[in-house]
This record gives sequence, structure tokens and C-alpha cells, in this order.
Amino acid sequence: MMMPATQAKAVSRYKAVEDYIEKLIQSGGLNVGDKLPSLRATSTRLGVAKNTVIRAYQELEAVGKITARDRSGFVVHRSFLNSSAPLSISIPVETIPTTVDLLSMTKQILGQSRDTLLMPAGSAHPNTEGPAISSLYAEIGRHSRAQSHIPSHYQLPPGNEKLLKQIAKLSIDQGIDLQGESVFVTNGSQQAISQALRAVTKCGDTVAVESPCYFGILLMLESLGLKALEIPSSPELGLHVPSLQSALAQWPVAAIVVTPNYTNPTGALMPLEARRQLLENSGNIPIIEDDVFGALGNNAAIPSLKQLDTQKRVIYCTSLSKTLDSRLRVGWLIAGQYHHHIERSLISDNMGSQNLIQSAVGEFLATGKYKQHVRRMTRHYQNNLTHFIALLRQHLDSHFLDQYTLTSPAGSFLCWLTLPTHYDSQRIYEQCLTKGVSVLPGTLFGSKGQYSHCLRFNVANFHDNQAWRSGIHRFVAILEQQRTQNTV
Repeated sequence: MMMPATQAKAVSRYKAVEDYIEKLIQSGGLNVGDKLPSLRATSTRLGVAKNTVIRAYQELEAVGKITARDRSGFVVHRSFLNSSAPLSISIPVETIPTTVDLLSMTKQILGQSRDTLLMPAGSAHPNTEGPAISSLYAEIGRHSRAQSHIPSHYQLPPGNEKLLKQIAKLSIDQGIDLQGESVFVTNGSQQAISQALRAVTKCGDTVAVESPCYFGILLMLESLGLKALEIPSSPELGLHVPSLQSALAQWPVAAIVVTPNYTNPTGALMPLEARRQLLENSGNIPIIEDDVFGALGNNAAIPSLKQLDTQKRVIYCTSLSKTLDSRLRVGWLIAGQYHHHIERSLISDNMGSQNLIQSAVGEFLATGKYKQHVRRMTRHYQNNLTHFIALLRQHLDSHFLDQYTLTSPAGSFLCWLTLPTHYDSQRIYEQCLTKGVSVLPGTLFGSKGQYSHCLRFNVANFHDNQAWRSGIHRFVAILEQQRTQNTV
């Protein structure tokens, strides 16, 4: 006898809660005896009703994985250690070094205008509607007028003195010890990662990356003549360290590029223990840590690889592109033991950097408005994720119950949809544009087309209004149309 549709939806929702709690425990985020997140916290986090959370917790209690305590809620039961299933990870077609060829596709997709879109959920630009952004551009205007009275000069590396001072304060707030370190201002995090790669690799080398991987990193490998070794990653927990260890035993790897905090595209957050294992089991291989989303976490921060590194082999890269405004192109790197190579490369490449923007951003950061802005936007993005995911799930469950997975990150403003393998995300992307809907096809996030059935959404500019609701409806209708065509 077939289960009624409404009942099936309810089962799917409380199963999602169970899966979320199990992954927290398996990742080390919860240990035996730890209290589970409150009903309200889990309800908000996953965009489900409190009654759904209660039902899920009751199911977990019934099978002995958690237990209720008076006035303490639910806690993890010791029997869970013997009942955990292995974590699911996204497996690439083959874990072998490959040449990347994504430039033409990326140019076509990123060149798309968003002016006439109902639902601009494609490119990963932040929301720039806050009062801090107005203050920032007023500061840029003041510096623009002031610099007309200053003799022209090159801003040599490491960068503007005031900006570097503010970057040092931000780094210390994040727990990064800058003693004996060199900090260099760059043209966004893309240049920071590029300079890091150039310092530790040569043309033809192999670089280990997460899979799925941010397409900007894959493009960079392509431009530098490097090969990508794509390592399986969990959409929730990031790089799978045992798979990396296996790959390192097979292939000569010159560098590892990883995003522990809220990976692009999935929003995965690497647990602390996995970060330690990565450092312990990667020998002396240089690690490039991309942390552009790290400040946008909704929970207590996990120490970065840079904080945990005792060998100064982690090159830490970040920017203001996701936390403030992508148009600024202000990033920086903390160079570790590779500072001489990076300084020489920056001077020979640029001779000088953007005097106006660096001085203005340094002044803006000194006002304290940036930290207020980041706190505000972190709450805003988490609220957007919760509401967007709930709306999208509602539409997807009507047509594709138990046929998809959708990540629900605890930071950033991105989420990742995985459909059955016969879906074509490139075709979905093209059809969506004709309907005023922008998404990003998964084909961009792997070198072998292994994510052609996946899509990424940016909810930074989400509004719960008719335009976005109509956009979600049109998107799901396109999925339904493609499913119908595939079954004919």
C-alpha cells in the first residue's frame, strides 16, 4: 500500500532532522553525553516545524541513539558509537590528476546580466544594501578627493599601512598569531590563492583540491598549467581526509587547496578533528587555506588551519568580497614560510596596487562599522538560507520527494542541490535564464563533468516576495519538464 503524499512529506522532514543530528555526532560536533541542539535551534536551522524536530528526536530515542534527561533535553547515548553509519561523500569519477578546461563555459555564465532577473541566485555576490556599504563608499569618495592633492606614487607590497594594521586586528580577533608572519594585500582572494600557488608549484605539478571545488580555483589551475587531483568531499563536512591520504600515497602532490569554512559550492564545514588530521597526515606539503566565508558563520568558530599549523606551511587567503562588497577587490594572504617568493612575485607582477581603495578601506575598517556589518549580515544570510530552503523544499517535495538532497549550511549564503544523475544542470541553467531565473550549474565545480546533475544557489539577495516565489516555482517546473522528457 502506497503511503499518502502528506504522510510521505512528514517522514522526509523528520528524517532530514535525524540525518542532521547523526552527522553532527559522526563529525565530532557532538560527543557522548553532549546535549542536542534545542528544538527551536534545530527547527530554525533546518526550516522545519518544532513538532517535526520532536518527532525526529523521539525516533532517535526509540532506537537508543539519544536519551532524554530531566530539565536537560536530549543527550547523545553511548550506544550511538556502535550504531553510526559511515558518512556519505561525493565520489568523483576517478581520483587521478586531470587537466582543467572550464574557461569558455565560465566566461559565458559569469557574463550574464542580472538586471532583469526575478531570482538572481547565480553568481556569489554579497548583499550590499546595508548602511555600512553607504559609509564605505562615502569614505572612498573622501579619499578620492584627497588623493587629487597627493603626488602620484606606487603602493608597493605588502600594502597600505593603515589597511595592514586593520587586517592585523581582524587576524588577531580570529585567533591567528601573526608573530613572525608576513601579510600581503592582494587584488581579492583570487590573486592571493594565485600567488600562493605560484610560490609553491611549477607548471605541470599536481594540486589536490576538494570535489566539488570552487570553479575559480579550477580556472586558476588551468591558467597556471597545473593538474587538479579532486578529492572526495562530504557536502556537510568537507574534505574527506582518508581519501586525501590514499591519493597522496599514489600521486606526487605539490600543494593542497582547501576551504575548511563553508566550502563553495556546498557550504560544508570541516570539523576540528578533520582539520587536525589533515595537518597531521599531509607531511610537509604546502596547504593553501581559502577562508573567504569564515567570518559568516552562525555558530562558534572552529580554529582555522592557520591557527593549528605549527610549521608555517599553511598560506592563509581571504578577502572582503563576501563579507563586504565583491567590487572592492581587496584581499590578503598570510604567507607562512613562503613570504620571500610571494613578495618578489607581487612586486614583479603589479609594481603597485590600488592606492585609493586600500587607503579608503583601511579608514573604513578603523571605524568599527565592518564588524557590526558582518554580525548583521551573518544573521541576515542565515535567515535567508532558512526561508529559501524551506520554500524550495516545499516545491521540490511536491514533485521529487526523496529524490534530491539540499544542503543547509550554518554559514555563508550558498546552498547546493543534488538531483538524480540523469538531470542536466547546464540545460536547466539555460532554460532558467529564459524565465528570468539565475542559478549556477554544477558542471563548473568539477573537471570531469561529475556534477552535471547539481546546482548552486546564492541567497544573499533573497526576499520572500512574489518575484522570488515565482522564480522558485519556475525553477521546479523546469525540473519537472526535464524529468518528463527523460521518461518519454
